[in-house]
Amino acid sequence: MSKIYLVGGSVRDRLLHLPVVDRDWVVVGATPDELLALGYQQVGKDFPVFLHPKTKEEYALARTERKSGKGYTGFICDFSKDITLEQDLIRRDLTINAIAMDQEGNIVDPYHGVNDIKLKLLRHVSPAFREDPLRILRVARFAARYHHLGFRIVAETSNLMKEMVSAGEINTLTAERVWKETEKALATEDPQVYFQVLEQCGALALLFPSLKLSCTITDALKKSTLLTDDLTVRFAVLCGEFASKTELEKLCLQIKAPNQYTKLAIMVQQFHNSVANVIQLTAEQIIELFNKIDVWRNPAHLNQLIIASQSYAKTELFPQAQYLEQAYKLALAVDVQNIIAEGYTGKLIHNELQKRRIEVLLNGI
Repeated sequence: MSKIYLVGGSVRDRLLHLPVVDRDWVVVGATPDELLALGYQQVGKDFPVFLHPKTKEEYALARTERKSGKGYTGFICDFSKDITLEQDLIRRDLTINAIAMDQEGNIVDPYHGVNDIKLKLLRHVSPAFREDPLRILRVARFAARYHHLGFRIVAETSNLMKEMVSAGEINTLTAERVWKETEKALATEDPQVYFQVLEQCGALALLFPSLKLSCTITDALKKSTLLTDDLTVRFAVLCGEFASKTELEKLCLQIKAPNQYTKLAIMVQQFHNSVANVIQLTAEQIIELFNKIDVWRNPAHLNQLIIASQSYAKTELFPQAQYLEQAYKLALAVDVQNIIAEGYTGKLIHNELQKRRIEVLLNGI
């Protein structure tokens, strides 16, 4: 007789009194054919994961994994009918993710994850943790996600992560997989913790070469979370102190950051200091800044650049924002149709438009 258990993040977040977004289930004592006969749809190739015929939630057969190669993909999976719930849970990364709940609401906690939730500890379940280098990133991400609740990584797990990095396993991770975890970390309340954990275990220099974590950067990254939910802005703040555009472009290429992240990161790296000092800029320099960030075609760029620049400010007040917004409003009000109606043609239209925008700033701010 098969049994079904709620597992992983949904149980953890329920115990933490946090919203449960996705529910994952484990089926013990069943075969793929039995689930298919009940109308489940198989979606997993390497190991059987099935979609419930009505809820479409994921149901996985209880399984064990044995290391068969390098990296996070080299595993042999056993999902035979006699695999127990305890055997399935021990292969998970952290004790707080190795808790199950049966259909009556009873907690099954063979590896003391409930106690670690109470103590606010991130602890690996078993020595098998070292077989999957992706877990280093996951622990860093959980440290960021639950930092505001007071969670910390236990020393044994931190030391194990350092050993794994030293052994070179981290180098087997693909850039795409690293970016996926990083993007999730950027969405937390404390993304700076993710990068700090990676730095502490030695992974940052390997995964994000040339990224330097100064106090300025970590403070700014934290502040950016209070100003915006836009992950491209948060990433741009992380990269804002790069010494050169070339160096930043090289990093973005290496980590395969999506285009919108790369473009904004370069824009912030190049111009956030201009925003900080905008009150000292001439009208001509302000219009030049607007042109360089292509604000006329992409007005959102100005707001993104302002927010990123404000993240670096040491004070709460940021009068530069209002100053720039007012300048943009004045310059935008210059009507190009009037210039065309006056007989200007070709490149002369652009030249006159520039001239009038500069004039309106000279008179207006």
